[in-house]
Amino acid sequence: MLTLSTFPATPVKYKQQLSQFLSQNPFPRPLTQGFFYREKMTAIHAIAPDVPLQAILEVGGGPSGLTAMLYPQAHITNLDLNPEYAAAPCNQQPQVKFVCGDATALPFGDRSFDAVTMFDVLEHIPDHHQAIAEVKRVLKPGGFLLVSTPNEHWRFPYYDFMKPFCPRDVDVMAEWGHVRRGYRLDELEALIDLACQDYATFINPMTAIGHDVAFSRLSPLKRELFCTLLSPLTWFGYLTHKPHSIGTETVSVWQV
Repeated sequence: MLTLSTFPATPVKYKQQLSQFLSQNPFPRPLTQGFFYREKMTAIHAIAPDVPLQAILEVGGGPSGLTAMLYPQAHITNLDLNPEYAAAPCNQQPQVKFVCGDATALPFGDRSFDAVTMFDVLEHIPDHHQAIAEVKRVLKPGGFLLVSTPNEHWRFPYYDFMKPFCPRDVDVMAEWGHVRRGYRLDELEALIDLACQDYATFINPMTAIGHDVAFSRLSPLKRELFCTLLSPLTWFGYLTHKPHSIGTETVSVWQV
């Protein structure tokens, strides 16, 4: 069982130090409107195995470069359906190779990777069973799968009083390309057909209001203003959050 902590007590060896990892938050305005992405990165870092991974496949990594930030010593293959992402700066790094491809038909040989990451991807894939079968095919024995998805607590907006200021959740899902709302942990276990090694949640009831505001229909200036005013609550919710507490999204780690 992996040990979880928002801020690890001992230095990590193979993955990036948490502070350095968080400093690379690619979302605009990372301490206000992009704070939810900091929460996501913290949860990912908490469950990511600190082991020497040489070859990692990032499925649906797009232009974020998240896996390369997490494991700067590894060779990353970023597979995405959108060929335009090949030009993104993160995909121009020497340790990163961009491949335009489909998660349900991975163009790689069996047992090619030490780990696969799927950050906010599964809920976008209609044939998620085939995607998981492909991931397990390309993983080496003992390889790791890291997954982040919305869970049974996800809704948008999280707070009903924000509904007049936000798009409907079905419209948000359509805009973001979601084909399903998300997964309970037992649903992921049934889909992946492995025992979950550990998990961490993020975007909890105290930080969710900032997420609601960040994706509301308010003007950019008002979104920034309200996220700034909410910062004390957001930081308190973030710093006191326990990995297994209620959150609207889950990061989980699996080993084949």
